[in-house]
Amino acid sequence: MMDPVSRRLIWNHIQELAGAAGVTMKAPEILPNSRLALQAAEFARDNGKGDAFDERVYRAYFNEGQNIGLQGVLCDLATEAGLDRSELVRALDSQRYAPRLARDTELAHERGVTGVPAFFLGEYSFTGAQSEEMMREIM
Repeated sequence: MMDPVSRRLIWNHIQELAGAAGVTMKAPEILPNSRLALQAAEFARDNGKGDAFDERVYRAYFNEGQNIGLQGVLCDLATEAGLDRSELVRALDSQRYAPRLARDTELAHERGVTGVPAFFLGEYSFTGAQSEEMMREIM
């Protein structure tokens, strides 16, 4: 686990990058396990609402401080994004998307991904928050 001083320094940097890009990000007080959120995101993509759900989860976590590790919170957010709550509950309860996430994790590890966010340009990958300037230079 990261010490509080290091965590604060990293978040100061992230908030600077976000602000420069016109995005608001608050350092989260809750550090949930994101496995259910990732499964819910796969469900949303399969049901044509991936962007809407991703945006709603982002705001809930980075602006509103909600715990996106809780199934009830995710179901509320999914409903707001136009998804069927009962279908999502069934998908999460059955772990329908767990194999897909396991496969994606394995592929990421094979490509040398060690953190998030991760970016791929052809065979090259890099991780961590990057400035727009750095992203342009890399590309």
